[in-house]
Amino acid sequence: MEKLIIKGGQKLKGKVKISGFKNSAVAILPATVLAGDKCVIDNLPHISDVQILAELLSELGADVKELDSNTLEIDTTKMEGCYASYEQAKELRASYYLLGAALGRFKKAKVAYPGGCSIGSRPIDQHIKGFEALGAKVTVEHGIISAEAEKLVGAEIYLDVVSVGATINIMLAAVMAEGTTIIENAAKEPHIVDMANFLNCMGANVKGAGTDIIKIKGVEKLGGCNHSVIPDQIEAGTYMIAAAAAGGDVIIDNVIPKHLEAITAKLKEMGVKVTENGDSIRIVSSKELKNISIKTLVYPGFPTDLQQPMSSLLTTARGTGIVAETIFEGRFKHVDELKRMGANIKVEGRIAVIEGVKGLTSATVSASDLRAGASLVIAGLMAEGETEIENVQYIDRGYEDLEAKLIGLGANVRREDRE
Repeated sequence: MEKLIIKGGQKLKGKVKISGFKNSAVAILPATVLAGDKCVIDNLPHISDVQILAELLSELGADVKELDSNTLEIDTTKMEGCYASYEQAKELRASYYLLGAALGRFKKAKVAYPGGCSIGSRPIDQHIKGFEALGAKVTVEHGIISAEAEKLVGAEIYLDVVSVGATINIMLAAVMAEGTTIIENAAKEPHIVDMANFLNCMGANVKGAGTDIIKIKGVEKLGGCNHSVIPDQIEAGTYMIAAAAAGGDVIIDNVIPKHLEAITAKLKEMGVKVTENGDSIRIVSSKELKNISIKTLVYPGFPTDLQQPMSSLLTTARGTGIVAETIFEGRFKHVDELKRMGANIKVEGRIAVIEGVKGLTSATVSASDLRAGASLVIAGLMAEGETEIENVQYIDRGYEDLEAKLIGLGANVRREDRE
């Protein structure tokens, strides 16, 4: 086990390059199963979730080659089916995308109930509803989800709640179904669009991604292709918040500013100077910031994945801030750790009230999940003294070369083995 040690009070300055989008990568890798051919995926983030999925695909019969640290060649030609055991699936949530991909190609799949960060209830009932609408029989026994169909037939599917996972899984299952599938109340996140572009690159016919109605005309066969993953909007947002928290002047490179409009608007509201320039954003923060209210929403609203990092920034802003978490009920586990650093936060249900304090002080804290870990890194950059962050493995799930990128901006960060 390792820990991060951050000495606060260093202003961030310089340029940081954003990696490929974690949430997109962990969906596209399972989708290569549909090709039955060779796919080359580049701009993959070099993170543990990607490495785990690559190993899982290899165990399932795919030929996986690392062309460089951010590029994988995946040949799923020899795969004959998909059964992902609990030991294989427990490490990450995205293992459930193997259900849709394998059902689409083989008309059957078995995947253990997925793992991932404990941030609240994440049911898969909408996934199952979609598979069943396409003609599959789905059973859940002893933690194993099984889906099987003689054939899949296109259908009109209305999602009761907007779900990124269900939208993607239904897309994967539907691309080789007979006829046309229409997904209504579909999620609109950028990685839905990236997935549609990847599927179309393989020969699928998907239209409407990025809107709440996606139409999929089934095709008989898909093939291999080359695809580049879009930049990670959550990593970009995290560095935007970090620059604001550390009173910095930072250029965040390789981004799609359109994807960052919600966080840009909130930082400007606090008094941060945000300037867009093509595929980069400059953050300048030197004056006292004012507190604001945020409410997490599905895209294009404020992302739940940035709520925890943003909460850290609000702890020292002037006045009172209110954070409403509408997506995951377990997304306030970082609050107790921030309180240990001197934050004044009260949580009632899904609402956190944050009274700004003059400053945070260092402490030994522990990450409970990926984005909680990011929030503690930001708090450490703000705090007086040396903050030690334990359970760094959560941070490694979603941030490529975190300490190297922060050091490149002038932060005082080091990684050590826990004693």
